[in-house]
Amino acid sequence: MADARLKTELTEAKAEIQRLKDRISAGTPTVHIELSLITLVSKWTGSDAAVTLEEFLSSNETSARIGRWKEADKLEIALLKLAGPAKTFYVYKGVPNFTRTV
Repeated sequence: MADARLKTELTEAKAEIQRLKDRISAGTPTVHIELSLITLVSKWTGSDAAVTLEEFLSSNETSARIGRWKEADKLEIALLKLAGPAKTFYVYKGVPNFTRTV
């Protein structure tokens, strides 16, 4: 009876190992990225009434570290959190004609 139970457990363990190998070889990410932390990053307008740039960058950096964001995620989220004059500056910087929409 104990042998049968051990054989069953061994078969299940082998199946789990194979599933994990398949997951790794398929390139499925195994690290969970917590994007709900985006809400902790304040919008930043660049105005005097806004949070300071240091606070904005710090909240983005801290949320990224805790949420295990990639550098590209962190940059995209920072850009999404720009508003008002800061977003306008980013969108139009270096563009000779102002044909883009904000």
